[in-house]
Amino acid sequence: MSYDRYVAICNPLRYTSVMTIDYCVKLVVMSWTLGFVSTVIVTITLSMLVFCRTNIIDHFFCDTVPLLDIACSDAFIVHIEMCLLSIALVIAPTIIIIKCYTNIIINILRIPSSTGRQKAFSTCSSHLIVVSIFYWTLFSVYAFPPKELSSTISKILSLLYTMFTPLINPIIYSLRNKDIGKTVQEMLNQCRTLKNRKKQTYS
Repeated sequence: MSYDRYVAICNPLRYTSVMTIDYCVKLVVMSWTLGFVSTVIVTITLSMLVFCRTNIIDHFFCDTVPLLDIACSDAFIVHIEMCLLSIALVIAPTIIIIKCYTNIIINILRIPSSTGRQKAFSTCSSHLIVVSIFYWTLFSVYAFPPKELSSTISKILSLLYTMFTPLINPIIYSLRNKDIGKTVQEMLNQCRTLKNRKKQTYS
């Protein structure tokens, strides 16, 4: 999506020729393949570990890090794999996103009218908010976890990228739709009206 916004703002005349259906399908397939292959690699490596203690992990779901904590065999290879995969799955996409948005911001600042700049920023703000929450939590848990990161904090951060981000996705993107925004505004106004009527009735 960051690349899509980059093409739309920085090369608007070439947008339809660049972001074709075939190209979008290739991007999706590449993302799915990378995610699937990385998951299979980690799963195979984890299945080779020996677990001789309890089979209960201190987490909401069967995550890699708490699973490694209950392993009896040496998990050094898995840690190396996680570092290497974090480069491909977290660090590389983050660099691409930062590069795209840097170019977007530079181009937006060149727009002479404030209305045009505001409109351009509004098209990117939703995606930027969601991506910031998602990647910040991923970096905190997997890429560069702090040594003092407690189990509770780790679980909360995991919830942010597994549940909170997908939950706010439709909310953030749908509120940008004028019709939905208008409907939400009308509902809020009706709630305020009902609240005021109740206050008047009781007073």
